[in-house]
Amino acid sequence: MSGHSKWHSIKHKKAIIDAKRGKLFTRVIKELQIAARLGGSDVDANPRLRTAVQAAKDVNMPKDTMERAIKKGAGELEGQAIEEMVYEGYGPGGVAVMVEASSDNKNRSASEIRHTFAKCGGNLGSTGCVGYLFERKGVIEVEDADDDRVMEAALDAGAEDVESEEGYHEIKTDPNEVQDVREKLETAGLKVVSSSVKQIPTTTQKLDAADAAAVMKLIGMLEENDDVDEVYSNHEISDEVAAEAGLA
Repeated sequence: MSGHSKWHSIKHKKAIIDAKRGKLFTRVIKELQIAARLGGSDVDANPRLRTAVQAAKDVNMPKDTMERAIKKGAGELEGQAIEEMVYEGYGPGGVAVMVEASSDNKNRSASEIRHTFAKCGGNLGSTGCVGYLFERKGVIEVEDADDDRVMEAALDAGAEDVESEEGYHEIKTDPNEVQDVREKLETAGLKVVSSSVKQIPTTTQKLDAADAAAVMKLIGMLEENDDVDEVYSNHEISDEVAAEAGLA
């Protein structure tokens, strides 16, 4: 889940990722398959696969599991083809929501995601209805207590932006350069927690307590769907609203 919440710290995001590591493992396997299917099994010639392999290493995926997923995606092993889909819609309070999913059954995925939107007071829209409110960026998470050190290393590595909070740092890059920037940060001695490509909202939608609770319910239900890989929203929730909604 990605959105803007002043009460939602980078450190808290990492805790959520750790808590969902089991699903993250499955998600990485699907990404390895898709990347290999689209660009081939040569990591050096396939930037997306290179990023996916690094993500697999970040979750300590066994090498044989990783290689099997790549071979299956490249067609070197038999297996059901995994396709990726993007769904766009609106949540409570007019919040823009993008859902990245991958599945071997597109009809099932679309039906379940549409039902979830409707159940939570939102509605699934047409392709492009909210996509213009987001931009793809490489996101690298770094753990380091020295903000200045991280900022200097990130700029030297060619990063575009750095956000720091409580010893955790989100470094944004061009999506095609995320792995190169990560390697430069590691060479500089920084502890990289993860790296990926995400949809970042360019504008945010402020919510009151009722809509905030409803949006977080929608996002939570979408994330529980096994076909859903990522959920992005442009919600903005202040500390006061979060407390009132029981989200703090």
